[in-house]
Amino acid sequence: MTDRVPAHQIAYARLRDMVLFGELAPGAAVTIEGLVARLGLGMTPVREAIRRLIAEGALVMQGNRRVSVPRLDLRTLEDLGYARRAVEIELGRQALAGCDAALIAELRAIDARLDGAIATGDVPTYLRENHGFHFALYARAGSEVLEAMAASLWLRFGPSLRLVCLGWGAEDTDHHKRMVAALEARDADALRDALEADILQGVMNMRAGLEAGLYA
Repeated sequence: MTDRVPAHQIAYARLRDMVLFGELAPGAAVTIEGLVARLGLGMTPVREAIRRLIAEGALVMQGNRRVSVPRLDLRTLEDLGYARRAVEIELGRQALAGCDAALIAELRAIDARLDGAIATGDVPTYLRENHGFHFALYARAGSEVLEAMAASLWLRFGPSLRLVCLGWGAEDTDHHKRMVAALEARDADALRDALEADILQGVMNMRAGLEAGLYA
């Protein structure tokens, strides 16, 4: 299939995943040449992917042919949390109508893998499975516009979710399980509350990490 996909699309997808899933830590600069070597693609498609991700706010140019994932500040974190709630709660509402046993089984399987990642401290798996849980649900909404908006917000929010991992603890409620239970019960209000609480929990933990200077 990769022979049929343009190189610039492959470069964008791979670099986007590096941003989303923690291979590029916020604030850590990498050279364009280094990205070319890591991706195994040519300079032109990698540059095009970088330009797209800069336009989406997922990367910033540092000069000297270096790029980095921007560190979140508190104002940006709050704005992203507000935007995520607005977009993703509506996606959840729309997805409820298309929910079936197959989706619930898929979400339970993803959540089990999330539990395993938390138990073993596996941050990369946690980031991938957490993203997978949300977007498996959002895909059922059938809204290309809102799903694209959510994906763009996650590109800016997701890389700093590693701060949430530093705050793993027994006191955190598993809102994913609440979401699955709400889907099974066809309870729109409970789904909305669980999804909002999940987003707010992430914002709260990330705020605590930022205020503690973990990315200083």
